[in-house]
Amino acid sequence: MTTRRAIATLACVAVAAVIAVGVSELPGGSGTSGSTGARLTPARMHALLAGSPPPLAALHAQANTLLEGGASALRARLASLKGYPVVINKWASWCEPCRAEYSAFQRVSAEYGRRVAFIGIDSGDSNRTDPTAFLAKFPVSYPSYYDHSGALGEQVTDSSGTPVTVFIGRDGRQFIWQGQFPSAAKLAQDVQRYALDA
Repeated sequence: MTTRRAIATLACVAVAAVIAVGVSELPGGSGTSGSTGARLTPARMHALLAGSPPPLAALHAQANTLLEGGASALRARLASLKGYPVVINKWASWCEPCRAEYSAFQRVSAEYGRRVAFIGIDSGDSNRTDPTAFLAKFPVSYPSYYDHSGALGEQVTDSSGTPVTVFIGRDGRQFIWQGQFPSAAKLAQDVQRYALDA
């Protein structure tokens, strides 16, 4: 009787664990990095973004790369995106909160990338090797501008901290979120509110 009860208890615990893991992988779930679901592959992101308008497709063509050029290159890119909402995420490969929110950016940028421009600023990394290795593990559908000194990131986000996200509506109004996004659901909500609906 005791053995049967112990086996039944273990079975219930195992089923509960499987359910908990499954729920954490659902949209709005609480995965280990505060994101939703498993990481997307580059092929899946490409499929989700097929048919994007040319200015956004140009971003996707540079997916997961570190771009040079600093402030002037970013200004030129933003000029080419006039009329589109923009989300700029300042991050660094050594920043744990940045790493924790990155899979949320991967998922939401793929979901909204046919309507919203996503751009990264890799701010304060002392070399290109570390962020390049990080991007190999956490691919995203958009490029980042390499900002060794941190000056560009501070100029764009009005903050020396990381992570920071700037939402720019079609009308040019900005909203700045300081700190890590707790989930992809929260990020998607803010993309809708401060970029698409602004």
